[in-house]
Amino acid sequence: MLKSFALTALLLLASVAHAAQNLEIYWIDAEGGAATLIVAPSGESLLVDTANRTPDDRDAKRIFATAQKAGLKKIDILLTTHFHGDHYGALEALSKLIPISRFMDHGPSVELNRPNVAAAYKAYEELTAGKRTILKAGDKIPLKGVDIQVVMSAGQAITKPLKGAGQVNASCAEFKEHAPEQDPDNDQSVGLVLQFGKFRFLDMGDLTWNYEQKLVCPANLIGHIDLYQTTHHGLDRSNSPQFVRAIHPTVAVMNNGPRKGGPVSVFELLRSIPGLQDIWQGHLALAIPKEVNSDEKLIANLSPTAECKGELLQASVDSKGQFTLKNHRTGYTKTYSSK
Repeated sequence: MLKSFALTALLLLASVAHAAQNLEIYWIDAEGGAATLIVAPSGESLLVDTANRTPDDRDAKRIFATAQKAGLKKIDILLTTHFHGDHYGALEALSKLIPISRFMDHGPSVELNRPNVAAAYKAYEELTAGKRTILKAGDKIPLKGVDIQVVMSAGQAITKPLKGAGQVNASCAEFKEHAPEQDPDNDQSVGLVLQFGKFRFLDMGDLTWNYEQKLVCPANLIGHIDLYQTTHHGLDRSNSPQFVRAIHPTVAVMNNGPRKGGPVSVFELLRSIPGLQDIWQGHLALAIPKEVNSDEKLIANLSPTAECKGELLQASVDSKGQFTLKNHRTGYTKTYSSK
């Protein structure tokens, strides 16, 4: 009996040790906002955005619950991609639930002529005083166990290609510029490429159509991506053909809401990419035909906001480059290989 107990204990320890070597990425349901929690193999954590401020602190509580699920006692780094309420609205409430060690962002909001933006930004400055770093393109985010490169910040892109990138993008000749953004802080979004072994993950915040081109035209400065968090919740104000085809993702995760993100045109574009295997969704997109959405087993939440339970999507990446996505609503998983 003692031998059996000892064997069981050893197996459990081996299982925990194996899990600790993986990179974990959680997409927290924010009903069309953004909050992506990254836990490196070292155990250090990076939270990208803090979603919406709501009267019941719904999003802050969902982020905190996910941090607890991941075994975290604190958030090591909080990156705010840009200063819109659906990306940092829950920060104050979250900071009362869990300690946050460091804050990173693109620098001052460019919408301070709007009184509500100015007030929220002032509160952000006060909350982050003494613990804030302003990022520039080319900077590294120091998360032990992974390599995170800032490729875009404050409207400026990296000027040299990442390793393995730099190919001329022939489709740039077909690029059609959009009208300027009415919400220009989107254009300031911090964009990052995370690499763990062969695996590469891309999150560009809400960077818009015109600004995406700085990274892929005339040459692709990013290279191919294994897992792509669709920019701007999957909206067609971003995700240009020149950008999405250049990064050539294997899997896409769309952090959309029931009625935000995921227009038909973006689904069609993604599905036109050779080698794209699946599109996972935070929500069933209710504003488009149901059949345009992915299979329900790839969708974390099917209900409108009033009935939504906020189920997670999660990616677990091993040191060999295999990554497994999981739908916490159903328990369904699927494993993919990095390029």
